[in-house]
Amino acid sequence: MICLLALTLLAAGDDLAPKLEAVQSAPGFANGHWGVLVVDAKSGETVYQRNPDQLFCPASVTKVFSCAAAMAELGAEHRFVTPVVRRGEVDKEGTLRGDLILVAVGDPSLGGRTGKDGSLLFDDNDHTYAGSGTGGGLVDLDPAAGLDHLARVVRESGIKAVSGEILVDDRLFDPAPSTGSGPSKVSPILVNDNMLDFVVTPGAEPGQPCAVRVVPATAFAAVDARVETAPAGSKPKLEVVSAGPRRYAVRGKLPAGHKPVVRSVEVTEPAAFARCLLVEALRRRGVEVNAPSIGNNPAEALPARAVVAALPRVAEYTSPPLKESLRVILKVSHNLHASTLPMLLAAKHGERTLEQGLRREGAALRSLGVDTATISFGGGAGGSRSDLVTPRATVALLRSLSTRPDFPAFEAALPVLGRDGTLAKAVGPDSPARGHARAKTGTYWVTDELSGKAILTSKALAGTMETAGGRPLILAAFVNNVPLDAAGDDVSAGTAAAGRLLGRLVEVLYEAGGAAPKAGP
Repeated sequence: MICLLALTLLAAGDDLAPKLEAVQSAPGFANGHWGVLVVDAKSGETVYQRNPDQLFCPASVTKVFSCAAAMAELGAEHRFVTPVVRRGEVDKEGTLRGDLILVAVGDPSLGGRTGKDGSLLFDDNDHTYAGSGTGGGLVDLDPAAGLDHLARVVRESGIKAVSGEILVDDRLFDPAPSTGSGPSKVSPILVNDNMLDFVVTPGAEPGQPCAVRVVPATAFAAVDARVETAPAGSKPKLEVVSAGPRRYAVRGKLPAGHKPVVRSVEVTEPAAFARCLLVEALRRRGVEVNAPSIGNNPAEALPARAVVAALPRVAEYTSPPLKESLRVILKVSHNLHASTLPMLLAAKHGERTLEQGLRREGAALRSLGVDTATISFGGGAGGSRSDLVTPRATVALLRSLSTRPDFPAFEAALPVLGRDGTLAKAVGPDSPARGHARAKTGTYWVTDELSGKAILTSKALAGTMETAGGRPLILAAFVNNVPLDAAGDDVSAGTAAAGRLLGRLVEVLYEAGGAAPKAGP
């Protein structure tokens, strides 16, 4: 006898909608512009919706779209290969009678985050957000590791000295703006995210000078550090200010017993920065370089790009696969790397501008089933005023991605509720939903100059989850235009509260979102 199995999908509890709406009506958020869409990941059945077809500012949920397009266009296993080529011949003594040229290919990390297992490491509070506050963190790796690898291979190739210049060819695409916190300029060459990190550690006793370490260690910038250890329990006060071209002053006080604090500043000359670090790496590896390390990158000395492409390679650095870079972008909401993605799409097609890259992103999103008439983007990171999406378009993208063979890599790149990335503190450690949702967050706020307080332009969340009954869901939730009773340093507390509110929304879905399909006789 043949037995047929009928699948019965148990609907969400009748009290789901009132519970979700109670979350959205929390004090201070009831007048916000809410958009929510939750669907069953397998059937597509709508579990809950509110304004699913209206436009919302997505903030960093934009990165879901830019990462999806990059994965579709370049491939999850795509690797960046950064070469060093020579212009000139190597004589019998091992002297290159000419120039060494590093050709930038847009590798977001260039070895600086690569762990021993080949994965890219991250701190939940990325250093690109360490312009203020005390929460920024660094991974315990050499940020110039890729350049050191190239220098070692150059020496192993037989080059003992370079009589000419050391050059960085950063002409892969035109300069473009990055949006959001962190570096403001997108460049094909990225070393330590084109930032200098100042790690300040207090002394043992009040009155003692604080130790200040610059990462990466380099002669590129001159640093005047005068930071004093303050009494334990006092409020940290620390700033890094520009004191002239490539000169920085570190000032302030840090209380005794305080953990080390990271302050980061953008390097405004990425190619010259990378060139300096490469010269220093070559010298450490025993290659004599006549060119000064701290000079400018003499781009006028570069031959045509076609000529460079035909020059002999003497070294190359191969990155981990793109899925690792996407994991960093999505876990910590890395604005610079996300802003680079449209430029990489343009470069793949021999194009150079942000506008061309966004057109390529649009084509990729259409191939993924997204109605691009219902979305708008001005960049890849989520900080442009033209960034707008609907909950329905967001859910449609995630549903489409879920059918692809590379979706496990994409889903693994999303922050895990209560565990890591930007969702690490969205719920408490005892939350029953902890670990049961993977989603990208978004936060965008501006200052109301009338009151001096902040307006939460957007708090957002989009991703996948499962309910307590094992039902797989896809969700997109946005709340826009919420006044915060906070200003200055207190704004982070207000945005964190909004994040916990979205965490509570996920908890309600986890508890009352229905059961998985059951097999019947």
